[in-house]
Amino acid sequence: MRVETLTDAALDDALDAVAQLRISVFAAFPYLYDGDLAYERRYLESYRKSPRAILVGAFEGDTLVGAATGTPLADHKDDFAQAFAGSGIALEDVFYCAESVLLPQWRGHGIGHRFFDLREDHARTHGFSHCAFCAVIRPDDHPGRPADYRPLDGFWRKRGYEEMPGVMAQFSWKDVGDTTETRKPLQFWIRRL
Repeated sequence: MRVETLTDAALDDALDAVAQLRISVFAAFPYLYDGDLAYERRYLESYRKSPRAILVGAFEGDTLVGAATGTPLADHKDDFAQAFAGSGIALEDVFYCAESVLLPQWRGHGIGHRFFDLREDHARTHGFSHCAFCAVIRPDDHPGRPADYRPLDGFWRKRGYEEMPGVMAQFSWKDVGDTTETRKPLQFWIRRL
């Protein structure tokens, strides 16, 4: 297993595989995302365009089995400015760890820590004082929640992240099995670098 930062041609070559990973991993609880490859390609295009974005890939041989992304939070000001209003933290000071997706058979081997390490190092290199991400909130009694589901809150706290009370985003997507999109709340977590 190797985990590395992808840039230039390697980044371009990996984007379709990252799109497929996002669709596959986010189909599971808690996201239950009914993914669309065309949307994913448009979404991931931002990583080509942002000079301070990062894409980290985890490979088994030549096969991408996991990926993590990040960009300056200010690149997403249309989506997140309202959530951060009144938080006392400027968007320009925050690096956004957008997603970590890893196939289930590779979890529990330290790859998630490596994903955060590389993105946090990247954020420090570019002068950011904080890293943040957001995670979907689903009720404990959600019908799609597996009996053995374990939230990642403990992992995130161990890495120094804390929930930001009242700092929430809202996004819409179609859940697996649904016919229309619905809005979901996402809780922001943050840590000082």
